[in-house]
Order: sequence, then C-alpha cells, then structure tokens
Amino acid sequence: MTEEQEKGERSNLFSKAVKAGKRTYFFDVKSTRASDQYITITESKKKGMSDDGKFFFEKHKIFLYREDFEKFVEGLNDAVQYIKENAPPMTHNHRHDSDVHFDDLGK
Repeated sequence: MTEEQEKGERSNLFSKAVKAGKRTYFFDVKSTRASDQYITITESKKKGMSDDGKFFFEKHKIFLYREDFEKFVEGLNDAVQYIKENAPPMTHNHRHDSDVHFDDLGK
C-alpha cells in the first residue's frame, strides 16, 4: 500500500451527504496523523454555469474538533429550539417567498 493510500484510509473515516433544497451538506469524519478524529461540515451550493458548460459550486467548510462536540451540539440544539418556538410557520415555498425583488435592491 502506498503512503498516499494509507493517508487516505486514515484520514477519511465516514462521510454522509444531506441534500436540502438548493444546498448539500457533507458531514465527514476525518483523522489526524495522531489518530485524533474531527468532523468537517461542508455546505455546497450550486451557483451557476461556467463558460465551458460545467456547473460551479460555492462551498463553505467548518472544522469541528472532538473537545468542542458537546458545546457545539448544545448551541445548535438551542438555536433550533428557539426557531421552532418563535418563528412563524413555514409555507411550502417559504425559501422563495419574499417581498424583496432584485430590481428594488439598487433603489
């Protein structure tokens, strides 16, 4: 086995993709050389098409280390709970409903 194969097997332990509307979230468990495990969360959103006819994506990534898991999950759960208790009900097309139009933004 080559060093590159060994590194790949050691660093990528688990991956899950979650499609949500126009976005896809990737949850990847990786390992450092010292065998410490961490999570990368990547948001990928289709942004358009390049001149050669291929789609291009905007990506944002965060790294979540094991010592931060509990505080991160607690903060995420608190934020989700707040929205569940305080936000108006979602409509089927809620993401696309808006009183703001692109033509109005420059005015």
